[in-house]
Amino acid sequence: MTTQVEEALQALGARLRGFRKDAGFTSGRAFARATSWQESKVSRIENGRQRPSEDDIRIWCQATGQNDQLGDLIAIVRHVDELWLDLRRLLRTGAEQRQQQAIPVYGKTRVFRIWHPTVIWGTIQTSEYAAAVFDQVVGFYEVPDDAEAAVAKRLERQRYLYRGEKIFNVLLGEQALYTNFGGPDTMKGQLDRLLAVMRLPRLSLGIIPRSAPVAIWPGNSFSMFDDRLVLVETYSAELSVTQPREIEMYTKAFALLQQSAVYGTAVRELVLRASHHYDQLPTD
Repeated sequence: MTTQVEEALQALGARLRGFRKDAGFTSGRAFARATSWQESKVSRIENGRQRPSEDDIRIWCQATGQNDQLGDLIAIVRHVDELWLDLRRLLRTGAEQRQQQAIPVYGKTRVFRIWHPTVIWGTIQTSEYAAAVFDQVVGFYEVPDDAEAAVAKRLERQRYLYRGEKIFNVLLGEQALYTNFGGPDTMKGQLDRLLAVMRLPRLSLGIIPRSAPVAIWPGNSFSMFDDRLVLVETYSAELSVTQPREIEMYTKAFALLQQSAVYGTAVRELVLRASHHYDQLPTD
């Protein structure tokens, strides 16, 4: 969990603890007996270590005579859900819808800061590379197979690379050049694509060489949309960061990552070296 989620859960837990005490349950054990819960569950919820379900909130309000607070508390729980979206739930109808939801965010953003340590950023992927990625997404999350539609929707973002006044600051780890999606031919096509987009006037492509000294650990990939939103994706969830204090931390992290990156001719050399690597691999 991030600070923003932790703070929301801790504030909710403190409020629920107050309801318990006001209702005369002087201990978590007494409240656990009244609700037929484990005492440890009461403790985890009150201390913000467990997100209560909406049913938990209903039981809590009923047991403490706070039913008039039910709507407000459920709204808080749903807000926490929005901050930390379960990816399987997000992708339950397939991957296309998630790609569609991203397009308006891209349309509203002027300055992008992108960090991907191991994968080529989606907006500069080739269709073949993106198809290989979405095939894995569909299989891993066991969601409806709409990979072809998801690829088409992802490629729609590319129009922003060529028009308007948007600025793209893209940082990749060198491993992203070698993480093999789709085999040598797909990877060589993707690397050619990188050589093409790095010439775009409003796109800055930096690569952190694998042996470069780092000023901060690489962490998860993240995408910053101006100074208003950061999306962080893990295997299980997508986190939306909107709190200014946390966004400042990602701004600082991106700046530190940039200190280890190379640009221009050095990037071109790294990409060509990776392409030569794939030349040595069998294509069958």
